[in-house]
Amino acid sequence: MVSPLPAVADPNALPAVPDPIGLLAAADPSALPAVSTLADSVVTWLWTLLLFLFPGLVAAGLCVPFLAVTRLRALFRSLPPAGRVLPSYVAVSVGLSAPYIAGVALTVGLVESAGPGWSEGFIATAALGAVGPVLVAPAVAVLGLPRLGLDWDPTGYGYSTWLLLVGAGAAYAVVAAVPLVALAVGMALPGGY
Repeated sequence: MVSPLPAVADPNALPAVPDPIGLLAAADPSALPAVSTLADSVVTWLWTLLLFLFPGLVAAGLCVPFLAVTRLRALFRSLPPAGRVLPSYVAVSVGLSAPYIAGVALTVGLVESAGPGWSEGFIATAALGAVGPVLVAPAVAVLGLPRLGLDWDPTGYGYSTWLLLVGAGAAYAVVAAVPLVALAVGMALPGGY
């Protein structure tokens, strides 16, 4: 016959359970606020990262038809990581969105009240942000990359390459400017936002 276990009056009198990686210590209710704060912090950083990546990813998706052109694929294939078009294309698209994100952040941070002030800032951001994809990026691709040893254009960097790059940059600038102009119009209307 099996004898029943004796009743335990003091829970601390129970034998210690091995906990080599500290799981039982993490189950301590007093540690939950710290875990919650950490989770909130991680979620906040992930949302911030997504906020910074989103405009470039959307522009990359909307401008992907330009990758049908062999010369543009050759350009992105020559950029690091060498031989891979998609990572280079996405990285360049996200990088080209940085002036737009900075302009919006400066507008929101420096202009006192939403409304016409933000409207002017968004229009200025759309106009000044276009300088990167329309002028700077083509110049870097045609003049800078070959000097760095990245010879990517099989046609010799003629006027058609310039037109292609400026056209693709202009399409990117339009895609990036549309939401800014829509916000600017909305902010300028009576009643603002």
